Amino acid sequence: MSNSMAPRKIVRGISLSLCIILLLFICGGLSAQNEPHRVRNIVLVHGAWADGSGWKGVYDILVRDGYKVSIVQEPETSFKEDVATTKRALALQDGPCILVAHSYGGAVITEAGTDSSVAGLVYIAAHMPDAGENEAGDGKRFPSDLNKSGAIKKTADGFTYLDPAQFHEYFAADLSVEQADFMARSQVPNLADNFKAVITTAAWRSKPSWVLVAAKDRTINPELERWYAARAKSHTVEAQGASHAVYVSRPKEVAALIEEAAAHAQ
Repeated sequence: MSNSMAPRKIVRGISLSLCIILLLFICGGLSAQNEPHRVRNIVLVHGAWADGSGWKGVYDILVRDGYKVSIVQEPETSFKEDVATTKRALALQDGPCILVAHSYGGAVITEAGTDSSVAGLVYIAAHMPDAGENEAGDGKRFPSDLNKSGAIKKTADGFTYLDPAQFHEYFAADLSVEQADFMARSQVPNLADNFKAVITTAAWRSKPSWVLVAAKDRTINPELERWYAARAKSHTVEAQGASHAVYVSRPKEVAALIEEAAAHAQ
């Protein structure tokens, strides 16, 4: 009798094991379905009088968290070239991406962000003009401390830059003097006409957007940043006490907003 029961026990054991494996497979599948969709590609665009190196802190966090990050280096020699450079980076992505910009870069991604690879837009203390607008015109709605100052200088061939002696005060007040001085001395002059470039199609009209307002921004008036966000119905957060250089001084907060966009953009 014991010999006849042995095969039954073996069959029973195998069946139980198969049931457990099947149950684990089903649970794993359901868990994966319940996980929020997350875009894995992030493209970062800098603003005027800066370059891509300012994104280093944000880049490190995003890469650590498993994102593929690309940083656009706009020449700032023309708005058209800056948009083309951004689109060139978008063309290299292997799937949908979140397009992120700081400052003047906001106008650039507003134009370039209509690209089919862009799932969502993130504006960090940035301009976001509508079609037919430019950032110079929008800036007059809520003039900034910088625009009221004499800190913006112009070269003989039509490029703007910030007076290095006033860079810390107006652009990066929440950074150390040493770090602000380095940024001031490595700034990229921006063609003056870039600020007057008119948007043809505003990407935020058709794509979800997220906005970080730098509450102590003296380069772009925080009220203008709030106005932009309200008009676009953007998901909005504020960085209290942050200067215009918030993408450098508050990398954790900036990266958190980008990751939120990546988790919710469709």
